[in-house]
Amino acid sequence: MDPVWDEGEWADLPALTGAAEADICVVGLGGSGLAAVDEALQAGASVIGLDAGSVAGGAAGANGGFLLAGAADAYHRTVARLGRRAARDLYQRTLDELERMTTATPDLIRRVGSLRLAASPEEETDCAEQRRALEADQFAVERYEGPEGIGLLLPDDGATNPLARARRLAQRALSGGARLFERSPATAVAGDHVTTPDGTVRCGAVVVAVDGRLELLLPELAPRVRTARLQMLATAPTDEVTIPRPVYARWGYDYWQQLPDGRIALGGCRDRFVDDEWTTDARPTDEVQAALDALLREHLHVTAPVTHRWAASAGFARDLDPVLEEVRPRVFACGGYSGTGNVLGAVYGRDAVRRALGLHGAAS
Repeated sequence: MDPVWDEGEWADLPALTGAAEADICVVGLGGSGLAAVDEALQAGASVIGLDAGSVAGGAAGANGGFLLAGAADAYHRTVARLGRRAARDLYQRTLDELERMTTATPDLIRRVGSLRLAASPEEETDCAEQRRALEADQFAVERYEGPEGIGLLLPDDGATNPLARARRLAQRALSGGARLFERSPATAVAGDHVTTPDGTVRCGAVVVAVDGRLELLLPELAPRVRTARLQMLATAPTDEVTIPRPVYARWGYDYWQQLPDGRIALGGCRDRFVDDEWTTDARPTDEVQAALDALLREHLHVTAPVTHRWAASAGFARDLDPVLEEVRPRVFACGGYSGTGNVLGAVYGRDAVRRALGLHGAAS
């Protein structure tokens, strides 16, 4: 079943046929790939974008719609892993990207903040450590205690319709001179060309901005990333509950938000079936969907009928550090955002293009 975000308003793009040339070829037209395309255009480069399916047809258009600052792991653990300076820089860059997103598509983004809710005393302690680390670096955070539970309020975060936003960005990229092609899977990737079933792109460099199944396209990354299935459901509009901002709960394994029309979009429970969910199969399963039903009915106390059930493939970095590297000569890969790619992926997509173009420093 299609995700709740898909309202059917999209004219398919053509598949690549024959030979084409560009300064940069971007493989993957999800959030990170479209940010890469935009960065290439801003740098004055010609760019061709390819996707095996449709624009944001994978996790980029089938995720929970959360816009979160920072990395996948909590800020204090990111500091411990990367060091304070690197962690602070990364967090600030995601905040900057959030501002860029809000400016570019203000009607599609709600800067309502997000909640992290603790499901145990241990997690409450972890929330307190995260809050202290954020406060030490002067990032916005508040202790939260309210009807949903105890945890943290992160006021800079937000929510979006990820599919609508990606389609908007693709349309703008086309208007800006990019050439984008759907249903054009990369069958061979080298630094000077990308081959698809019916065409070839000759280019100066390649950016592979694929999250789920990245290790299948670039097998040398298998030790770094692996693909997980993320499952969600959505309900009909309801006024049974009022959920003003996106919620992450139980160490981020469960998450939900209420859309402006009252529908509930809810996902998670992957950890309860973890061996089954490390897979490239993007079809919903009865077991996880039953667990999501229980979360909806027994925890949120929502009785509205379920109208959508879907799944998507997302890349998880084995050490929680996303991939951003030149994996082959003139082939730059980014991915492995561990379920938090809407903002972080855009930052990495921009950086990958700047590396491919030989530009120094982070994306502006």
